[in-house]
Amino acid sequence: MKAVETGNGMRVLKGGGLDPQRISFDSIPIIDLEPMFSGDAAAKERLAAELRKACTEVGFLYIKNHHVPKSVIDETFAVAETYFALPDDVKMANHVSKSKNNRGYAAMLEENTDPTGRGDLHQSFDIALDVPADDPDVLAGKVLYGPNQWPEGEPAFRAAMEAYHKEMLTLGGRLLHAFALALGLEETYFDGMVDKPLATLRVLHYPPQFGEIDDRQIGIGAHSDYECFTILAQKEGISALQVLNASGDWIAADPIPGCFVVNIGDQMARWTNDLFASTVHRAINRSGKERYSIPFFFGPNYDTVVEALPSCVDEAHPAKYEPVTSGDYVNGRFAATFAHYAEAQKQEAGAV
Repeated sequence: MKAVETGNGMRVLKGGGLDPQRISFDSIPIIDLEPMFSGDAAAKERLAAELRKACTEVGFLYIKNHHVPKSVIDETFAVAETYFALPDDVKMANHVSKSKNNRGYAAMLEENTDPTGRGDLHQSFDIALDVPADDPDVLAGKVLYGPNQWPEGEPAFRAAMEAYHKEMLTLGGRLLHAFALALGLEETYFDGMVDKPLATLRVLHYPPQFGEIDDRQIGIGAHSDYECFTILAQKEGISALQVLNASGDWIAADPIPGCFVVNIGDQMARWTNDLFASTVHRAINRSGKERYSIPFFFGPNYDTVVEALPSCVDEAHPAKYEPVTSGDYVNGRFAATFAHYAEAQKQEAGAV
């Protein structure tokens, strides 16, 4: 695949094609992200080709040389383990129902990602971009913006979560530059759309499941993610994440030392007119141990209109989806997944 500059500044990817090539993969590719830090143009071009192949065929990949300090990752796992061991009444003091923007703690079975399921076997705590309550976007009712909730008496938890979120914003920007190159766009094409991103950090705790397992009630049910992409840290030695390939087989996405798992989300699939795969995945913790994971969901600004990119449509490939703002799309998906969120939105609408 080779990029050729056009008169309008768009890069046409020769040999790239606009037809997705989903495959029955049995392993997940590893992408070296170093070129996005070194600045070498030829290396970036090779990376873009590898990334495009991974996204059109699989929709999942590992990234290495991501430049996130191991100490930041390790500390976040440590505080998550301490936090989830707290008494339930302490954790419920920051329940997500007390936040207008889905920040805080959710208990076991409160999330149901698979509509056919009976609730997901995990606990979670969410933060996102910390936006003051008097911010114009918050006052305008853009409900996914707002302040975070924090547990009292747990300063180490807050410090670690904020440090991790900051690192993920930086890494997310580098990744988005790589995606732009892989899509035949200028490297900075998306920058103005992500200067106030809907970027959610979540820590998760999955208890082990033993014996016969009802696939309607597992760690997290089969689903695709809502945003552009997800960056996931997993503790080494514990297998749970599974990815659905084109033949309908579940493929393990086990932890690899020094790597994050990255997967395409629904908004990137819509942006790319389904060229990139938002691949269904799930988690079943049969390890016999407690599992902790740290996903970071990176999406564009609330008002960014997600519609087919210019490099992903032509006469033979017209746009498949109506344009939608990032905020409206994620709001709808949250309401379908979280009962408390749907109820809060209903009450908010009734009060208007």
